[in-house]
Amino acid sequence: MQKNKFLPEKKENTQAPVPLLKVRELYKTFGGLVVINMVSFSISQSEIVAIIGPNGAGKTTSFNMITGFLPPDRGEILFGGRNLTEFSAHQIASFGIARTFQNLQIFTNMTVLENVMMGRFLQSKAGMFGCAFRSPRTRREERAIRDKAMEKLAMVGLENQAHLEPLSLPYGKQKQLEIARALASEPKLLLIDEPAGGLSTHEIEDLANLILSIRDNGITALLVEHRMELVMGIADKVIVLNFGFKIAEGTPAEVQANEQVITAYLGEDF
Repeated sequence: MQKNKFLPEKKENTQAPVPLLKVRELYKTFGGLVVINMVSFSISQSEIVAIIGPNGAGKTTSFNMITGFLPPDRGEILFGGRNLTEFSAHQIASFGIARTFQNLQIFTNMTVLENVMMGRFLQSKAGMFGCAFRSPRTRREERAIRDKAMEKLAMVGLENQAHLEPLSLPYGKQKQLEIARALASEPKLLLIDEPAGGLSTHEIEDLANLILSIRDNGITALLVEHRMELVMGIADKVIVLNFGFKIAEGTPAEVQANEQVITAYLGEDF
């Protein structure tokens, strides 16, 4: 495969790998159909890891189990010494895991800034009384949340659109808004579900720079993606699923040369 001409030059990750997430023998069925079959992998701190595979391979199902939206039938998901299968989605989010969705989930009745402020909800300490009577502590906390939300908007390049309605933004910017809202919860691990879907070549370049900057800020990124120019340009490691099985795991170069992956997903032209 030729080198991507439009993606940024990827810096080598020189930090010593520290296990952050461990998935052990994950297994899930829907109505008797096995969608995840004894899948295991690990992710180290400050890595960018991509999960790829054909439609129906089990990629988003894996995301849903890691974030607590779906319970696995068997297996363990270890994060920070905890087995996440024992906790709810809300609890898992509070441990430092955030996600975006394949289909945009933004609040159209709020401004861009207010959308990101919603991502700070887990950090809010104001109780019902404080919110109802607008205590000084509540007002201080609201200002801090607003400042932090603006910081995340600046990180994705949307600080000048803070007071716009989300639907006034181009589609690529709406996806960046959803990433900013996820970042507002101060995650250690960010799961990004098909961020390049529907984006132009120029927008994918911006997205690549954003994900690399997220990694450079100490946040580990796990993404599901079909756009191979993005995956091969920024991922430190690639995991390949097919019909619920993990068929390969390795660097982008190793995965591109894997005959089983070529046959199942990439194709000979790639």
